[in-house]
Amino acid sequence: MSADTNHDSESGDVAPGVEGTSIRAGVQGYLIGLGLAVLLTAASFYTAGSGWIWGPGIPVALVVLAIAQIGVHLAFFLHITTAPDNTNNVLALAFGVLIVALVVGGSIWIMGHVNHNMMPMQEMLQMQR
Repeated sequence: MSADTNHDSESGDVAPGVEGTSIRAGVQGYLIGLGLAVLLTAASFYTAGSGWIWGPGIPVALVVLAIAQIGVHLAFFLHITTAPDNTNNVLALAFGVLIVALVVGGSIWIMGHVNHNMMPMQEMLQMQR
């Protein structure tokens, strides 16, 4: 390990899966991440399938659980931290999020315009006769 990595572990700025240098600590971090991911996935299915949460609040609860799931994956599996040596990883992640947002937002925008400009179904049926 480099001296810079040792400095990061001393300052406490390391990902949860990188706490120790031993294999046992690494596996333990991955198992904790796996447990949290499975727990959040089960909570999402339970939230969607039960009447535990008020109907219109279910999408909000699912979004919150999804963001928590993203955080678990970033911290435990991708080891994204605020350390200076992770700048490129964070920038690549931000660029990926930007591209996904542009694709999803653009698709919704295009589908909205196509829906607005389509002929109503009754008029289409009358044209076929």
